[in-house]
Amino acid sequence: MSTPSSRMLALLSLLQVHRDWAGEVLAERLDVSPRTVRRDVDRLRELGYRIVAAKGPSGGYRLEAGSDLPPLLFDDEQAVAIALALAVAPASGADIAEASTRALAAVRQVMPSRLRHRVDAVRVATADSSGAGAGSGRAAATLVDPEVLVAASEAARNHEVLRFDYDPAWGEAVDRPARRVEPHAVIARGGRWYLLAWNDEADDWSTFRLDRMHPRPPTRLRFAPRPIPGGDAVAFVEARFKGASSASGAVGGAAGGWPCVGTADVAAPARRLAPFLDPGAEIEELDAETSRITLGSWSWGALAARFAGFDAGFRIQGPDALRDAARELGDRASVAASDRAHGFDAATQ
Repeated sequence: MSTPSSRMLALLSLLQVHRDWAGEVLAERLDVSPRTVRRDVDRLRELGYRIVAAKGPSGGYRLEAGSDLPPLLFDDEQAVAIALALAVAPASGADIAEASTRALAAVRQVMPSRLRHRVDAVRVATADSSGAGAGSGRAAATLVDPEVLVAASEAARNHEVLRFDYDPAWGEAVDRPARRVEPHAVIARGGRWYLLAWNDEADDWSTFRLDRMHPRPPTRLRFAPRPIPGGDAVAFVEARFKGASSASGAVGGAAGGWPCVGTADVAAPARRLAPFLDPGAEIEELDAETSRITLGSWSWGALAARFAGFDAGFRIQGPDALRDAARELGDRASVAASDRAHGFDAATQ
């Protein structure tokens, strides 16, 4: 025969997943009498649960929101989902890091060990892509299977070789063999999840999207972690997204590590331009109406367009590649404004 405590937990579990329960149905599910159900409902009310009686021939019960947060009951999947959400909450950008850490500690404390180790494996670094530069923007958030997040995080934490199938990109072979990498860090960036890993096949560092990964069974093969260039996984991945491609990873440097960096004097006061500059950009006030700005971007053409985008006159200080790109941009702008624009002269494309 069930104890009153276990019976009340079973009753609470039923009330949490269903809007209305007839008293007779609850009694049948719990294998008790309707009178026992009424007593257990009264005990739950004393604990702070707002359970209202539904009118009708057989009566019934409904669990509603109350003024205080009473204890909750979760199954294994719900408990893991909540703990994982709390573990990665700081990556959302909301100012809830301290609160989520305390909440995770409270949930973890009462978790059985079979679930706790899955949550403990998750370690996420956060990259702020809000200032990624011209043409950038926050990507639409992608859904990642929690099991993939746990598998990648656990392999990185334990320094175990990870094998996984990877959804092919455009033009790649569909039936290529499983990837085999040395995972080092899981990073949240711009609504997407990435794994930074050493890729023996490429003899270089590689970044993989978690929503495209399908992990194979654990290999249990240990590896010695490699030093991440620059010592910071987030900074290294940010540099890769900005175009750095060498194994040394051009992390940091002028204008935030962009592959193309140039300087120009802009006919506008610094106070007007400063709010529109990315992190890593440099601005110097030459006088009340002129500013010297150093910016970075993906290409010289994109960089020239960024300076033109300030909607003010500007004079390029260097390098020559930026001057050439500005001339080409001017030619394209002239064609775009002329009657020849519909022909798209190949010489100016």
